[in-house]
Amino acid sequence: MLKVNIVGIGPGNENSMTKEAVQAIQQSACLIGDKRVVAPFENMGKSILHSSSVKDIKDYIKNYGEKNYGENHDEYGKKNEVSILVSGDVGFYSLAKSYLDDDETIGEIKLICGISSLQYFCSKLKTSWDDVMTVSLHGRDSSILDKVMNSHKVFVLTGGKNSPADICKTLCEYGLDSIQVSVGENLSYDEEKIITDSAENIAKMAFGSLSAMLIINHNPISKQVITHGLPDDLFIRGDVPMTKQEIRAISLSKLQLYSADIVYDIGAGTGSVAVEIALQARSGMVYAVEKELDALELIKKNKEKFGTVNLIIIPSKAPDGIEDLPKPDKVFIGGNGGNLSSILDVVFSKNPDVRVVINAITLETLHDTVSYFRHKLEIDVEIANITVSKAKKIGANNLMFGQNPVTIITAQRNVQSIK
Repeated sequence: MLKVNIVGIGPGNENSMTKEAVQAIQQSACLIGDKRVVAPFENMGKSILHSSSVKDIKDYIKNYGEKNYGENHDEYGKKNEVSILVSGDVGFYSLAKSYLDDDETIGEIKLICGISSLQYFCSKLKTSWDDVMTVSLHGRDSSILDKVMNSHKVFVLTGGKNSPADICKTLCEYGLDSIQVSVGENLSYDEEKIITDSAENIAKMAFGSLSAMLIINHNPISKQVITHGLPDDLFIRGDVPMTKQEIRAISLSKLQLYSADIVYDIGAGTGSVAVEIALQARSGMVYAVEKELDALELIKKNKEKFGTVNLIIIPSKAPDGIEDLPKPDKVFIGGNGGNLSSILDVVFSKNPDVRVVINAITLETLHDTVSYFRHKLEIDVEIANITVSKAKKIGANNLMFGQNPVTIITAQRNVQSIK
């Protein structure tokens, strides 16, 4: 079998290559890789292919072996080697993964590791990288807001339309203008440039498309609270009614959220419930449906504060605002505007197996809810009345003051009906 090396050549400068990588390149008769990666070795008298296409490279290697050895496969690896050169390390956002994941055999593959851009950049910044969250935006359309909001350190490989300036502009839009950002350009080369500044200032600078970033958040959300039921004072509240922490925590537990759930928050108020759902269902989508203008503004502010890009605000009265939304997995109803029955009709028509949690503060809402489900025997209903009292300091003593009792109703089609 033809011997194929996949060689990590480090950030780019030949001085940062390992001896093993240099030896593999020297003993190879054919070098393959992106033009910039292969460029330092083109005067070594070897066959060269400039390509980063996995298919083209595989076809080339197959033809190369047949052309030089014909059917004499026993000679493969004894006289010759082929090396595919990749930047950085073979295990860090590398083209090597495409060859290893493919069932088609291209030869006897050997991985030769190199120094990754993450290792090199962090050494230049004199910081550790064992606690870094990594993400690549090179050739990918993704958002790093969630990672930045919830992590102390985030390393980013940029590329294409995801330039350092554009990424920092997005951070600024969500109130992260003062966050510390380091950008590395042309790492390890003579023209290397490394700048550390605020996101606000980096957003005004120009860098090469292929750069590295290290974003430092000294106060990530995940460092503050890791359970649902965030403290009330973390939210921007205004004069709009808000589901309080203890009721919110119980309601969220009743929803039994999955990470990829599609969730409606109907009558979203300040958005406290919607925000917490979005923080937990990070791979899903949350639709906050609200008709009051002052509440809509608060939802927007809280969305920006917590960086919940998977939260979509629907400025409408339910059920009108939910009819064109995707099929929900879970629905929370905190306010219904007197339209509870019609809202539930639409929700269950979209997904008969949807799980619904309703907060009833008034007796009328509780009555309407019980009446709606009274004859729907295929739906299991759980009703829990919650009363919360909290202490307030009066002089040298603490007195308990009760909040309004809230009835939490959970409804979902039973297993027997599904069968």
